[in-house]
Amino acid sequence: MDTIAVVLEGPQNLVLSRLDLLPPGEEDVVVDVEWSGISTGTERLLWMGQMPTFPGMGYPLVPGYESVGRVAEAGPRSGGRVGDRVFVPGARCFGEVRSLFGGAAARVVVPGTRVVPVGEEVGEQAVLLALAATAWHAIAGSEDKPELIVGHGVLGRLLARLVPLAGGAAPLVWERDPDRRDGALGYQVVDPADDPRHDYRVICDVSGDSALLDSLIARLGPGGEVVLAGFYKDSLSFAFPPAFMREARLRVAAEWQRDDLLAVNDLVRSGRLSLDGLITHRQDAMDAPTAYETAFGDPGCLKMVLDWGAVS
Repeated sequence: MDTIAVVLEGPQNLVLSRLDLLPPGEEDVVVDVEWSGISTGTERLLWMGQMPTFPGMGYPLVPGYESVGRVAEAGPRSGGRVGDRVFVPGARCFGEVRSLFGGAAARVVVPGTRVVPVGEEVGEQAVLLALAATAWHAIAGSEDKPELIVGHGVLGRLLARLVPLAGGAAPLVWERDPDRRDGALGYQVVDPADDPRHDYRVICDVSGDSALLDSLIARLGPGGEVVLAGFYKDSLSFAFPPAFMREARLRVAAEWQRDDLLAVNDLVRSGRLSLDGLITHRQDAMDAPTAYETAFGDPGCLKMVLDWGAVS
């Protein structure tokens, strides 16, 4: 069994290759991928050769952890069902080619416990479940919900939509780029210069900008918290006296867990969480090199989706 996959052979060197797949076992499912998303966070770092030391890092590799497809085969102990549409958070099935994270392929072999069935009506929007789970993980376990979110990309928008569903008030969102301030659903987006507040209890940063920490600490009230929910390639540092005077707290939101994925999937299927307006670009998977350049180079691209329908 083999497949066509996106392979990063090195920084800014992306090709489509036919790769052999590891044979499925009794606990595995084989998924024919319909759509996969391109991450402008971790995958951009892989593309640019700026990914920090990370388990599984090295080239060549198959990227992608936002795939949706149908179960084509299901092992007797997989718990899967042929024909189900499922979300696949990556795979490790390409032999000597590394999988970081292994979802950008026409077909994948993955343990049945890794996939999550999704609603038929969600369609390509289901590629957004990983980012939604990331957002949920950043806020669900804390009693105080973010009052301010920094960054109005896809992750920032999902956070702003999820905060009220987690029991908080609609947050304010900072965005410096005026072209990215539209698309708000029930919350306000402003330029940071137009926000006078300096008493936030919780600020959630998804910008990935390691130079912002001092300015965010300056906006906290006493005992306030900055949640780092982006991915930062550079070292973070901050001036101690302002943090000392506020008794500021810093929290890193790590990778989402399966419970987070199940929670947001339920919110989507119940209609409480909308994924509308977040996918802005679509491209045939056979044009993947162009799609990746657009995803990382076009400021108007919030989320690029590869369509694998014509690839076999």
